[in-house]
Amino acid sequence: FLKISKLALAFAIIHSKPPGKSSKEYTEYLAKTVSEQDFGWKWKVEVLEAEVLRLRQELLLNRISPRFCLENNTSAETLLDRESINPTSNSSQLQDSGCDVSNDSAFDSLGIASDFHQSEHNINTSKHWLEGVPPLNLCCASKEQSLTAPVQFLQHLLEIRKLSEGGILQADFSELENDSFTICNSVSRLLDGLTVFYNSPKFPVPNFLTEAVCVLISLISDTKLSNHVLRKCFKKIEEFKKNLIQIILRNSSVNRFQALHSVSQTLGLLGRNNILRNSLISLLLLQVRQFAEQLLQAHQVQSVYDITQYENIFPLCMILEQLLQNETQESSISSSDYEGEEKIKFLKNLDQIILHLSDEFPLFSLYLWRVNVLLNSGQMQ
Repeated sequence: FLKISKLALAFAIIHSKPPGKSSKEYTEYLAKTVSEQDFGWKWKVEVLEAEVLRLRQELLLNRISPRFCLENNTSAETLLDRESINPTSNSSQLQDSGCDVSNDSAFDSLGIASDFHQSEHNINTSKHWLEGVPPLNLCCASKEQSLTAPVQFLQHLLEIRKLSEGGILQADFSELENDSFTICNSVSRLLDGLTVFYNSPKFPVPNFLTEAVCVLISLISDTKLSNHVLRKCFKKIEEFKKNLIQIILRNSSVNRFQALHSVSQTLGLLGRNNILRNSLISLLLLQVRQFAEQLLQAHQVQSVYDITQYENIFPLCMILEQLLQNETQESSISSSDYEGEEKIKFLKNLDQIILHLSDEFPLFSLYLWRVNVLLNSGQMQ
């Protein structure tokens, strides 16, 4: 039947083709016309889906807190002004010369550790996006607007959370259980939007990108909202972390280090969450171990190795070291919580790998040794 249909279509095209055009040209013209119509329908469907999501978001916000008024920011300002802010939390980072020889000296020498502390401070005191949250708007064409749309909805949730915590507003967050689609779809759109921008970054980093990351981290860190988000969107967030790691490893542009710095900062902030930290450590251990084994194999047979990937592996080593160091210092999670398969594989034959690579690749071997020390120190606690 399929062969007969194709043959009939071919005859119909041949018989109906206008004079002066070959059958091939007419076929290409028809294919282009059909594809343009399909694109138009897809665009209309996306617009309608965005409008449906916008209505669902507004309905969900109204169910959570019917008294919530988007135009009234006075109460939000009053509540946020009551919050205690520690102005000296970053003074040590600002005064650091970068010449420290402690465990995080190499990490901080590139400014990444300082940025983690600064970003945490920005998240705790990010009053700018809570004071004037714009109305919800999802029907937009540009990439910037497509990322801004889910951010706005999540900002509204966070503002309601702040106001309800201060007793200014009554809110029923159990409604999130009744409409998991809306929260999951919004978070998924935010993560997809961030992935798109990190794949093709613009410099200087747009304000809306920094704002989107702050909203994501605030959402994950919020004790009342994170349970709903992580339970429904954990796999999506794990996929996002994997994508960020691959963006770092595969980036081969000449001026890529500023982009890698931005992605590394986001990964490190995600690792500050106790629930996400262990899985991120496992992912980083996997990538660093696999690269170490590949580098050792290339060194033993004297074959060419990927110099770009060798340069890109260091941001991952820095993030891994910082996360392990923070976990050891905080002791908020027992060492048995990250006693996983990846840790066992990483430590296996690690001394031999360091021994063989230390002469040719001393800096990478040093990072492997530092991670090894941190893993073993956590094991002894």
